[in-house]
Formats: sequence, structure tokens, C-alpha cells
Amino acid sequence: MKNKKVWMGIGAIVVVALIVWLTSGGKKEEKASFETAKVERQNIHTSITATGTIEPVTSVTVGTQVSGIVAKLYVDYNSIVKKGQVIAELDKTNLTSELNTAKANLTSAQSTLNYQHANFQRYQKLYDKGLVSADDYENAKLNYEKARETVKSSQQSVNKAQTNLGYATITSPIDGVVLSKSVEEGQTVAASFNTPELFTIAQDLTDMRVIADIDEADIGGVAEGQRVTFTVDAFPDDRFEGAVTQVRQQATTSSNVVTYEVVISAPNKDLKLKPGLTANVTIFTMEKNDVLAVPSKALRFIPNEALLQADQKIEDVDAPQKVWTLKDNVFKAHKVETGTSNGTLTEIVSGISEGDEVLVDFTLNNNGDEEQDAKARNPFMPRPRNNRNNQQKKQ
Repeated sequence: MKNKKVWMGIGAIVVVALIVWLTSGGKKEEKASFETAKVERQNIHTSITATGTIEPVTSVTVGTQVSGIVAKLYVDYNSIVKKGQVIAELDKTNLTSELNTAKANLTSAQSTLNYQHANFQRYQKLYDKGLVSADDYENAKLNYEKARETVKSSQQSVNKAQTNLGYATITSPIDGVVLSKSVEEGQTVAASFNTPELFTIAQDLTDMRVIADIDEADIGGVAEGQRVTFTVDAFPDDRFEGAVTQVRQQATTSSNVVTYEVVISAPNKDLKLKPGLTANVTIFTMEKNDVLAVPSKALRFIPNEALLQADQKIEDVDAPQKVWTLKDNVFKAHKVETGTSNGTLTEIVSGISEGDEVLVDFTLNNNGDEEQDAKARNPFMPRPRNNRNNQQKKQ
């Protein structure tokens, strides 16, 4: 019994010694290492991404206002055309016949007018002498006026027939390149209700644009003049530059998703960009170049007093925005005025000088072998024991 009490006392002493070692000795071996960043000039920007379609700035669909058979085609895909150049002709047989008929009707109407005019003059002289009744005189005058109106109507018919005959010759309305051709020679086109489309001509393929669909959540930050970069799958290694030229007000809703069209300039001097390509667009909604900046997490850094060494101290300031420096074992807070931020970098307007190093984060080193992330350093959570403590426990 006596030996048993002795061993129980020894065991109690060992347990107390082990607890003291775990709560004090291990802690002394923990050291903090700090991550710093220099206050330096950087470019800060925010951007949004979208997709769009490349198209010519100016393109014209060429059609015909008269029906007929396509007799001749003078251009094909990719043909370069000039304004006024003949690009197609319709069969003119029926149109020429209509013109000749209208001209014949005009000639007949003119003959009738000449007769009615002479007849009216005769009746006017007889009426002035009292040899014919007023009713005969009025009838002669009425017939003359009808003949005159018939001539005007016949002249309009001739003009219309001449115009329709002119429409049978299709000319290019602009200088440009033929993008598409919708008809072939011998095909009949009917212009009864809709104007048949024959060609699509782009004015200048060196001046393209991108029509991008921007989500409603991002459209508030888009404005004319903002810089844009975009890529296309056809040239994945090339980055093209442009600018926002128009933000259209009309919304488009598809599957409950609201988007707005934004027009982006796309210079195309080397003709790499082709109409219809899909562009992956990045719009820079905010850009500030060559400004003093620090990582944004430096503004959220707070020294942990529990980790200070015996010869270290803290000099804090009461400020809504501040950064910390460590010099001569002193953690010093600096009140700063901030500018724009993109979440990663924050502009520093005043409060600290270029080239200074600010504290960003810290890590714990246990016995020089194990690092703990700063996010895991919660004072209310138990910490893992170091190797030395584990070895003692095994013993």
C-alpha cells in the first residue's frame, strides 16, 4: 500500500509537469513570419467579360423592286464593287413592252388633246358671238380639260414604265465587297409583297465592329469611350483592341436573362477579322495607370498581440483606413487615404510613401517544421502539438 501511494504521487507530478510543458514550453517555440508588400506604382483596372459577333460597320442588302427573271449576274462572292457599278440585270422583255404601251397611250392622249383643244377654241368663238348655247360651250371645255388630264396621266405611266425598266438593271449603292449572293442566273424573283434580296455588300472590311451582349448586372458600368480587348477563336494568339462606341438602350430578354447590346469598334487593317466571327470581349470599366497602390488585404491586416515577441510592441492609430509596417521591432499603423480599388489592389492617395513595405499577412512556424495558415489561427480553436510534445507523450 505504501509503494502504491508513492507511485501515485510520482504519476501526479509527471502529469502536472506534462501539462505545464504543453501550455508554456511549446508556445515559446512558435514564431511568426510576416509577408510584406512594397508600396509601388501600379495599374489598377476593373473589367467585365462578354461575347459578341463581328460585323461590318456599314452593310447594304441589295434587292429589286420589280419582278422578273435574272438574266445576268456580273459579280460573285468577295467581288469588289464601286458605287453605281452594274452587278446584275433582269430580263427586260416585259418591262420594255410596258414602256412601249405607255408611250403609245401617251401619243394617243396627246392627239386627243390637240383635237379637243382646237374644238374648244371653235366653240369659244361661236359662244362669244352667241351662235352656240352655253351647254355646248361647257361640254367642249370639259372635253378639253379631260384630254389634258389624260395626257398627264399617260405621261406618268410612261415615267413609271421607264423607272421600272431602269430597276431591271441592278447597281451597287456603295463601294465595298460582296458578302453574299442569294440568286443565280435564270432564277425568277417576285417583288409582289417583299423586296427580294439579291446581294449583301459591306462597305469597308477594314473598319469592323463587335455587337456584344452585356448582362444587366454589368451594363451600369459600361460607357462610351472605354477601352476594349477581344479575341476570336480563328486567331487565339492575337489580341485585338477597340473601344465602346454605343450603348443601346433597348433590352433583349431570353430565358429570363436580360442583356443589352453594346457596339465596339474593331479596326481591321490586316483583314483578319471576318463578318460573323464570335468575339470574346473584355471591357475595362475602370482604369488608373501609374498610381501608388498596395494589395487590398494590407488594409485588412491587424497584428496579433498574442504572437508578439518579448521585445516587440504595437503603435496603433485610430483611423478607418490604415496599413501596418514593422521596423525596429515596432508594429506601426499608418493612417492612409485610399482611392479606387479593384478588390485585389487599392490606390493609396496619401499616408505612406512609395517604396515602404507594408504588412500583408503572417504565418506561424512551429519548431521550424510546420507552417500554419493565418486564416487557421483562431484563438478559440486548439492548436496541434509539435513533434517534441508528441514524443514526450509517447514516452
